[in-house]
Amino acid sequence: MFDTRLTSAFGLEHPIVLAPMDLVADARLASAVSSAGGLGLLGGGYGDREWLERQLAEVTPGTVGCGFITWSLARQPELLDLALDHGPAAVFLSFGDPVPFADRIHRAGTPLFCQVCDLEQARRAIEAGARAIVAQGGEAGGHGTGTRATFTLVPEVADLVAARAPDTLVLASGGIADGRGLAAALSLGADGAVVGTRLWATAEAAVPEDAQRRAIAATCDDTVRTTVYDIVRGTDWPEIYNGRLLRNDFLNRWHDREQELRSHLAEATRAFTRAKETGDYRIGNIIVGEAIGLIRDVRPAGDVLAEMVREAATALPRLAVPTASAASN
Repeated sequence: MFDTRLTSAFGLEHPIVLAPMDLVADARLASAVSSAGGLGLLGGGYGDREWLERQLAEVTPGTVGCGFITWSLARQPELLDLALDHGPAAVFLSFGDPVPFADRIHRAGTPLFCQVCDLEQARRAIEAGARAIVAQGGEAGGHGTGTRATFTLVPEVADLVAARAPDTLVLASGGIADGRGLAAALSLGADGAVVGTRLWATAEAAVPEDAQRRAIAATCDDTVRTTVYDIVRGTDWPEIYNGRLLRNDFLNRWHDREQELRSHLAEATRAFTRAKETGDYRIGNIIVGEAIGLIRDVRPAGDVLAEMVREAATALPRLAVPTASAASN
């Protein structure tokens, strides 16, 4: 229905890419998105080798890609070779310098996707020879800088790419959960959209049903950017990044009180660990973006993609208001 540079380059039916959400985007979800005409990506995240090996074994080579948190991959660079040996459709790098890995990815003949949160990161992605630059606004779930909005970041990155690397694709990410968002992304100069939260709330996503039920009852105002869960999990995120999650009792207690949290860290970590084991989401984290306020059901991924594209196809012609001269003819 949409013929964009992304669909042409990757042989897709729809200009939609699954965000490589850590552990959530497993073989089942990534394959479902690719089978439905988009591009599925595995969420390699922090680098669980056993998990990654299982997921790669369950997908058809060349049909899905794989994403990594770049600063974490630097600690386990062998995982990149593991992924490349399976012939991924793309490698998606986020939150760190892609340059140290770029040559290996290019030598393998694999397209490199680089997620960026500002223009300086976009320039670095161009230097790395990215096939696609993913401009992620602060509306997105999970980690980011939270300082730029999708609506302004995407066209600015698109202009930069057009001037410096016109063959590079631009994808929009952050807050895109329906056809209106997809239409907006294309209108802003993107070649497609990277979708996370909407595909998190699908039947194939590796997400507990209770977490999905709680999330789809929320609005965007119920999310917050915070470092609280990074502190209790002991994940060594660079200072510039924080994560967007759904508010709960635990966040209400500790958000904006991080120094106090550190002084009670052992107690808080024990509570968080118990919550993970028991599925207590008053304490356990639910990672979603602002787009959760647009989602009211859990459906198959293929249905989500088809509806997004139908809505976008309807929305875009409505924007083409005839001029006065044309209307008089």
